[in-house]
Amino acid sequence: MLQNTPRDSGPIYYGYYLVGAAFIAQFISTGMYSYVLGSFMAPMTAELGWSRADFTFTRTVGQMVMALVGIFIGSRVDAYGGRPIMLFGSLLLGLTLALTSQVDCLWAWLLLNGVLVTIGCAMLGNLVVNVTLSKWFVERRGIVISVAAMGVSFGGVVLTPLATWMIDVVGWREAWFWLGIGATVFTLPLALIMRRAPEDHGLYPDGYSAAQIEQGMGERARLELAASFTRAQAVRTFSFYALVIAFGFFSINIFVLLIHTVPFLSDSGLSRNEAAFAMLVASVPAMLSKPVWGYWIDRTPAKPLAAISAAVTGIALFLIVYATASLGLFWVYAAYAVLGLGWGGMIPLQEVIWASFFGRKFLGSIRGAAMPFALALSALAPWLVAVYRDTMGTYDGALLTVATLNVVSGVLIFLAPAPTKVVGAET
Repeated sequence: MLQNTPRDSGPIYYGYYLVGAAFIAQFISTGMYSYVLGSFMAPMTAELGWSRADFTFTRTVGQMVMALVGIFIGSRVDAYGGRPIMLFGSLLLGLTLALTSQVDCLWAWLLLNGVLVTIGCAMLGNLVVNVTLSKWFVERRGIVISVAAMGVSFGGVVLTPLATWMIDVVGWREAWFWLGIGATVFTLPLALIMRRAPEDHGLYPDGYSAAQIEQGMGERARLELAASFTRAQAVRTFSFYALVIAFGFFSINIFVLLIHTVPFLSDSGLSRNEAAFAMLVASVPAMLSKPVWGYWIDRTPAKPLAAISAAVTGIALFLIVYATASLGLFWVYAAYAVLGLGWGGMIPLQEVIWASFFGRKFLGSIRGAAMPFALALSALAPWLVAVYRDTMGTYDGALLTVATLNVVSGVLIFLAPAPTKVVGAET
């Protein structure tokens, strides 16, 4: 167990262990919540007689559940750290994924995947680990969150093809069972690594030693902590809602495409394996570009970078629709590669902007308070896209709308003003 000793008593700053844990936690949580889902759509709807809208409604339910759970989780991360939350989340996620293998009716699917899997993923996912990393790192926040967020993209590299292969070999029921076992095996040890904040253990953000702090280093972390907003203060600012709307529009893209890429491309004549490979093509540049985004985040203003990331994501989706309709497989994959470059900046930029606007002391509570608003903007998107496909027989119009919202989100992020504290607001 980590002792309450000075920073310079050990060769490796403990925050770096948390980066590794966050990588794996996001690999599993985002992978099980989003990356594997599209591979299950065709076999489950065919066997159980559901429409695509029926199947996809689990993510609408999930987004609403995630929003409500986020309020609870955020404040608990601030107060107690991520360890107890992740312990429970690991066990819940593994159990409910395994039980999904027994689904035979729509209500059971919505309960298990829409509610319980969502809660498990939320207790392991980016709200818990990125709030934790934002407390342990300030000057290096961009790069460390970017490296940890590579785990999100690694889910697309590994889990989408793996789930597709497992379904084709052993069937969708067995695939859910083994994914559940794997989820708990990989994530349960991570919970034991988590710690709330460096100050709890006599440490300082970014790995500075006590001597370095006395020399004046770490001033940015000190000032950010002193200027931190409480949740009550944050929700009284225009900036809070500007970020909610902007990042809500930004995130619609990834929620839609993680679920609908395989069926969308399959409708267009690609095989299931070719369609699943498109997610790998997007995930590799998303993963590899994250440290590049992180490098620049720590050296330049984050808002213009976020605007670029959002705009690239929207433009890439326009290209995907065009390439799928008019060009060959190479150009489809090329458009997905561009999409991945835009995705690469989304998570680290979002986390850094929230922390730079509102400070790190109550960041979990503030991010949790933002989730109901942000997720409400994206909760209906995957389901509405499925309804459009079921009604019109094509995805094109719905995807072009999502692409437009992405470009709009880039403009909103760029224009979002820094907050001003409201005097007299209580915690």
